[in-house]
Amino acid sequence: MTLDFPSMYPSDLFKACVLFGAIVLANPTKSAAQELNCSVQVIAPKIANVEPSVFESLEDGIREFMNGRRWTNDNFSFDELIECTMQITIIKAIGNTRFSGSIQIQSNRPVFNSDYNTPVLFVLDGDFEFEWVNGTSILFNPGQHRDNLSSVLAYYSYMIIGMDYDSFGLESGSEYLLKAQTIVANAQNAGGSGWKAGQSKQNRYWLVENYLSQTFRPLRLCMYNYHRKGFDLLHDDIETARLNIADALIEMRSTNRIRPGSYNLQVFFLAKNDEIIKLFAPASEAERVRLLPVLKQMDPGNISKYDDALM
Repeated sequence: MTLDFPSMYPSDLFKACVLFGAIVLANPTKSAAQELNCSVQVIAPKIANVEPSVFESLEDGIREFMNGRRWTNDNFSFDELIECTMQITIIKAIGNTRFSGSIQIQSNRPVFNSDYNTPVLFVLDGDFEFEWVNGTSILFNPGQHRDNLSSVLAYYSYMIIGMDYDSFGLESGSEYLLKAQTIVANAQNAGGSGWKAGQSKQNRYWLVENYLSQTFRPLRLCMYNYHRKGFDLLHDDIETARLNIADALIEMRSTNRIRPGSYNLQVFFLAKNDEIIKLFAPASEAERVRLLPVLKQMDPGNISKYDDALM
């Protein structure tokens, strides 16, 4: 059976070692680089009172902020950078410096022995308000909330990195998830939306708060087992890999029983539902029968998709 998960970057073994916390000596054949390779797009389809060049300048500034800053103390070579995309849609402009809209973030990580990239994080954040003066640099101070733009960008940078690390080493992204949580704490009194527990159950506060809680530990275990014991083994042993992935998904039922319909599970399945269907559609009937009710229970928004593909 052939799946469309085809051969991998040879340097990913190096990355895995770093993420598992191994002590790695500097490799003179690798040049140090920042951690993110983030593609940025800023669009404002309904804004007529601001020159398009302003949004082009903002796009350049965000790209430089995401890709030009060191977010960790680890060294990455170019082919080890975390691939991610960021699309900002400006819905409202109050003058030339104050904006509101949404920000969509997606990150991927490579699969061993394959040139396939599996999605790790996919978030659509509709609580995005910020001020920015055309031509100014975006500055960030980890110890304080300077402004909403830099805090939101830094928050999602740490979420991307933390979840990527979790997919390579068991809970190895905690350091960066805690940094994201600190950004949330620093923003509590700033007045911006998306930072407070009481504003919504689906915002930046709850995304990282839940992820670090004991209730959601099965989700973090799934992030590791799904990727390292599942997708990274597909090339060598597809049956074992698929079994491990099914087990990882089924283990998340304990979280769903306590927090049904939680934001974090929605985010997980938003990134993964198509991939899960593609992987299990050609599986045996026994595998599909075992997994189908679990998927429908945890991801009710996609029940019809699962029924169509896996029944």
